[in-house]
Amino acid sequence: MLQVTDVQRTFKSGDTTVTAVGGVNFKIPEGKFASIVGQSGSGKTTLLSLLGGLDKPTSGSIEVDGQDITKMHDHQLIGYRCRKIGFVFQQYNLVPNLTAIENVMLPMEFAKVPVAKRQARAKELLAQVELSEDQMKRKPGRLSGGQQQRVAIARALANSPALILADEPTGNLDSQTGKMIFDLLHSLSRSQNTTIVVVTHDLSIAGKTDKVFRLKDGKLVR
Repeated sequence: MLQVTDVQRTFKSGDTTVTAVGGVNFKIPEGKFASIVGQSGSGKTTLLSLLGGLDKPTSGSIEVDGQDITKMHDHQLIGYRCRKIGFVFQQYNLVPNLTAIENVMLPMEFAKVPVAKRQARAKELLAQVELSEDQMKRKPGRLSGGQQQRVAIARALANSPALILADEPTGNLDSQTGKMIFDLLHSLSRSQNTTIVVVTHDLSIAGKTDKVFRLKDGKLVR
């Protein structure tokens, strides 16, 4: 369960206080797929950063599996991001000099998973996102955009997170590949019972998620 209560994030810009996220409230049950939509500058990416523990709200609480991450110290937040969160980015953010399987193994190395177990887990996840054995051994530069995003999704699942956060995951892909990536995320939310929150500008994709949250000027609108 993800529960966001009265979350606000303000910034100082000279003498002016800018409200990037203003008093947001919502709940997403475990295993559900939710989307956040809104125009550029509406606060979508800021909200995603707050959910991922990359930034702290000015006020309010964010509970993941009953834990309020806003009360965590920096060291606790590192552990939270490592074990509870999987990130998927528009730019893929794969390590260019590592193969696909090595990229998926990397977060498990940080979590101190034994080598044999992380290699087996990485192969299993890459097979699940339909990468061939040959593609698993390739570096990102030798994979298509859709294949790189599949690797990124497999990497996000590596430590069996409670929550996957995806920032415009189909933004760099053609419409057909984007739909395929979206369908993959949707099926994984069911099979892995993982809560997924995706930021997207694509309303045709957002309309197919379990929940849609619309942000305008940092606030949720109906």
